[in-house]
Amino acid sequence: MKYATIKYFILGILLVTTLSSCSEEYLDQPALGALGDDVLATRDGINKLLIGAYASLDGQGEGGTDALGGGNGWEAAPENWIYGTVAGGEASKGSFAGDQPAIDPIVNFYSSPSNGFFNTKWKATYEGIKRTNNVLRLAPNVEELSDSERQNIIGQARFLRGHFYFELKKMFNMVPWIDETTEDPNQPNDQDIWPMIEADFQFAYDNLPPTQAEFARANKWAAAAYLGKTYLYQKKYQEANTIFKEVISSGVNPAGTKYALLDQFSDNFDAAKENNSETVFDIQMVANSGTGTISNSNSGNMLNFPYNSPFRCCGFYQPTQELVNSFKTDPLSGLPDLDNYNQNPVKSDMGITSSQSFEPYTGSLDPRLDWTVGRRGIPYHDWGHHPGQQWVRDQSYGGPYAPKKTIYWQATQDLYADQSSWAPGTAINVHVIRYADVILMCAETEAQLGNLIEAMNLVNQIRSRAMNPDGFLKTYIDESSPMEGFTNTPAANYTIGRYTAAQFSSPDAALKAIYFERKLELAMEGHRFFDLVRWGIAEQELNAYFDYQGDITQDVKDGKFSAPKNNYYPIPQRQIDLSVKDGTPMLKQNTGYN
Repeated sequence: MKYATIKYFILGILLVTTLSSCSEEYLDQPALGALGDDVLATRDGINKLLIGAYASLDGQGEGGTDALGGGNGWEAAPENWIYGTVAGGEASKGSFAGDQPAIDPIVNFYSSPSNGFFNTKWKATYEGIKRTNNVLRLAPNVEELSDSERQNIIGQARFLRGHFYFELKKMFNMVPWIDETTEDPNQPNDQDIWPMIEADFQFAYDNLPPTQAEFARANKWAAAAYLGKTYLYQKKYQEANTIFKEVISSGVNPAGTKYALLDQFSDNFDAAKENNSETVFDIQMVANSGTGTISNSNSGNMLNFPYNSPFRCCGFYQPTQELVNSFKTDPLSGLPDLDNYNQNPVKSDMGITSSQSFEPYTGSLDPRLDWTVGRRGIPYHDWGHHPGQQWVRDQSYGGPYAPKKTIYWQATQDLYADQSSWAPGTAINVHVIRYADVILMCAETEAQLGNLIEAMNLVNQIRSRAMNPDGFLKTYIDESSPMEGFTNTPAANYTIGRYTAAQFSSPDAALKAIYFERKLELAMEGHRFFDLVRWGIAEQELNAYFDYQGDITQDVKDGKFSAPKNNYYPIPQRQIDLSVKDGTPMLKQNTGYN
């Protein structure tokens, strides 16, 4: 059963000493009705503060349609669907050109620092840091706690703070470090914060227990995986490899179940089957929690359902043709074409109305495609066949496809969909790190260290799971009643195979295959842009994407990526303006945005 309590938050607990990234004048005023340290420095008080820190993981405000600190909720969505997936070329913004137009310059890389989306993400993330710092400031003074309880609470808070700073670091690079000892929150962004992020995850790894009483809480092994990811982003391959292998050999989820890939890839995206052996760390989402809002559900994705469909809203987040083509496979080997996948593209219904006949692509495909992308003539979970243009707001702008990993099932919608707003929330968790991600990050370090067979074997674990025919999307028993169930007949021509030593003959060849496997396995999960940047290939890959996709859809016809400028997003201009001290801003803008 999904652990819901971690999502709830007592409003009074928010009224505590404020440490923020930059301060408005009201931050210098005493908080009326605030709970004092004498109330909060108790076992009950410190645990509620910690729950409040967990609650800020989703970046969402009290109603679920706005973000913490203001702005729209989707601007601070924790899965980074705008900043990681759409900007990474896996999806179009979707909808139509006039809807949420501030996204277009972000994903085409001509946005200015004044774009309010950046400020929303910044504020929501620093709100999480503020809450973790409040826990860390008060925890040493709680006399009721045993030493082990105190270390567990501090370890969780430092894990969460490491997560929030990791988010800021990968997006903005140079950001101010504010911790529980900082008296003046108006700090410069003049130091590399990787060492501090490492220290937070190291402390969490050293001090958190391997299991927790509640699944939603971070444990020792989630901290280990995140520490490894921190090393990987810094190209500390040996350190990352060592700890990833420890997670793989010894790691367990908070319930004590040893990490393992699920038998079926699709179960990772079904709210009824979450919090399982593949869960390293999830942001927990709950539907219909009694608040009368979607604030406890995955509301950051509330725009991302097919338009004019049973889901009501709003036609955003459409997978790209470029992504769909990536899932083509060789009919004999079952391997992807790493270089020429856009040649002979997967057939789509672009420009074809729903009333016109259409025959889906019959070539060989990786079966993960149809659990990732909704396409015409293929079962859309148990909602019937995707009807094509009827469910698309503007094909010429965003293309013919629909997202699928974020979509709830018709049969269980009463439990896992939340209709308490003008657009749905869902109980589908946000996967910050899942075990497949750890395996692929470990494979990357093995290739970087020259251990090519080890790297290949890890990648083949991922592909072997995808090869399980029980996990293929199947056709309906009765096309007119899709909820009746599925046949044993695959819905498309699924052909997938394992790599051999021939494809892993050199570090460069191995890395090319690993990078592509991350694209396939983790598509539409918010990783792609950040992966491309850390690999140093964002300019090459994204400009090739713009050249190809820009001839298909209007949304990216003006896209152009320039490194190193676009490797990071601009520091929000609002934050620079707020940081002025003695006439000079404490925050410096990233190179190229001045």
